[in-house]
Amino acid sequence: MPLLTAVNLSQSFGPTDVFAGISLAVPEGARIGLVGPNGVGKTSLIRILAGVEKPAGGELSLARGLRVGYLRQEAIDAFADRDASVWDEMMTLFAGLREQERRLRAFEADMASSDAETAAHAIEAYGPLHDDFLAQGGYDYERRIKNTLEGLGFDETLWSLPARQLSGGQKTRALLARLLLERPGLLILDEPTNHLDIASLEWLEGTLAEWPGALVVVSHDRFFLDRVVNRIWEMAPNRIEEYRGDYSAYLGQREERLQRQVFVFNQEKARLENELRLIKIDLDAVKAGNDKPVTWAKGKLKRLTRDVLVIEQLGALALLNEQWLDLSERLEGSTRPWGLDEAERRLARLRPPQPPARMTLSLRAERRSGVSVVRAQALTVGYPGAPLFDADDFELRFRERAALIGPNGSGKTTFLRTLLDEIKPLSGTLATGASLKVGYFAQAHESLDPALSVLEQTLARARADGRRMDEGQGRYLLSKYLFTSEDVFKPVSGLSGGERARLALALLALDGANLLVLDEPTNHLDIGAQEVLQEALEAYDGTVLLVSHDRYLIRRLAEQIWSIEDGHLYVFNGHYDEYLGARNRRQAARAQAAARAAAARPAPAAATPSVQRRPSNNAVKARATRLSELEDRIAAGEAALRRLAERMAGEPHNAMALSKDYAEAQRALDALLADWEAAAA
Repeated sequence: MPLLTAVNLSQSFGPTDVFAGISLAVPEGARIGLVGPNGVGKTSLIRILAGVEKPAGGELSLARGLRVGYLRQEAIDAFADRDASVWDEMMTLFAGLREQERRLRAFEADMASSDAETAAHAIEAYGPLHDDFLAQGGYDYERRIKNTLEGLGFDETLWSLPARQLSGGQKTRALLARLLLERPGLLILDEPTNHLDIASLEWLEGTLAEWPGALVVVSHDRFFLDRVVNRIWEMAPNRIEEYRGDYSAYLGQREERLQRQVFVFNQEKARLENELRLIKIDLDAVKAGNDKPVTWAKGKLKRLTRDVLVIEQLGALALLNEQWLDLSERLEGSTRPWGLDEAERRLARLRPPQPPARMTLSLRAERRSGVSVVRAQALTVGYPGAPLFDADDFELRFRERAALIGPNGSGKTTFLRTLLDEIKPLSGTLATGASLKVGYFAQAHESLDPALSVLEQTLARARADGRRMDEGQGRYLLSKYLFTSEDVFKPVSGLSGGERARLALALLALDGANLLVLDEPTNHLDIGAQEVLQEALEAYDGTVLLVSHDRYLIRRLAEQIWSIEDGHLYVFNGHYDEYLGARNRRQAARAQAAARAAAARPAPAAATPSVQRRPSNNAVKARATRLSELEDRIAAGEAALRRLAERMAGEPHNAMALSKDYAEAQRALDALLADWEAAAA
């Protein structure tokens, strides 16, 4: 039985219909990627599936007891009315386990009681409660919280920060952490990769690969979809097309399916045109005085009306795959038979299926640059008093393509600002070559003027580059980037993220630059636009420096990987898959070296084998007493750490001496915690 089923869903906002006739099912264990052009209604659909919004029409049913977890795309208002820290927000998920833990500690204290009846009752109750606590991960939940926060890029310094003080991106990651720790039966994620660097993306992919429930994810990250999903839903305004396999498999199947749709359409249209010709013959016979064909003609015209409506709304394949009773429920509007003239007009208007509208992008270098495009020697990048990284000496040459990767905050955008001569290197040189014209795509699109319209912005850029462009030429150019009709008069300030990205690409194409410096160019672009950008960059005849988390694009484009790791920029000459292989081999070698070092240490004396027996009552009491003593000492140690932290904040002149005391207190506390874990095992 499916976990979730939807039949004939529709959604509208006021007079605007977003989608209609959507039917789908989520099987147990399914991992589904939902794709489609921006504006088709993906977010509206998953908000309905998550129970956040009500549909305008249709039915939604969930399996009994199913818990659904939903991550919205942006979370700027999350935690606004809460004062809890990031860590405490995660801990609230385990309130039941913490209550069990409190009861276990109480029973352990009672087991040490001098009152025999109290001790006996505690011993009897302790076992079952402890077994349940253990089965639910009672000794593991804090480690899970720690691993999840670290995996999603939360430095330990952020754990004690009130969650409401996080940035919008950090709040989204905190909500994702909560969902992963909560483990709902159906996880629905809307663009979960937007605020993650590559390390966090890889961690999330590994986590979702082992996810015990079902998953529906909206994502423009093609590499992520390849790693996480096993089927693709492609959304159109009136249907969901399902494809088996990951994103790469979907690409091939999509092309094959379109070719079949065109073939079936042509066959069905030819059949209907022949039907219409026979209807005309019948009606001509009626005019000649033969009334018998009237009934036949009316029946044929009724069937023709029905079939043309199905092709218009659902596609020709539906005529082959579904029964009329099922189709009639999905059709909108009247199905009353048309007259002959209307039938002929509607049939002639049918057009074969077309792929979704995509922008057209052509990037070309107007002139060739010198052979050496970018060269670095003894380079250190950062700000006075705050260096971010130093770098291998490197040279980027004409027509080479490099991708700069690294964690968020490692200095990638600062490097670009240094390259563009907006800030100076802290040391060394970062030089650009001769005859260079740089085209810069900024992540935040700072060069766009919010006071201008889309058309005004385009004409202003053309004038600044010394190009002659009238309004008609500007509108023609913008139509290639899907700005049509009144769209060109929209103010830049009112554009969506995807529209701003498409406008920035239109302006970039005007530059004719021979070095493209691209800072997260696929952010906010839907998958169709990403495919167009990728194809344009592959055909581009200049040099490319790409900063991106889009590993699909990096994999297809980059010939060099510049990786910022632990304060140093390493240059790897090779493609992304080769870089991953080298990185994994390096990590495996480090792990083997650590294992050899551990094996070389003297082994502890082997314990004498013994028969496992149920501990005596005296042993249980002694253990409970030991745990209680350790907990008291741990509480005192934690209080001492808090006092030292407060003194360090209030006595900066004593910070060095206090930091040594703090480190010693932390080591003592760690030893106590290790003793408690050993005693509790």
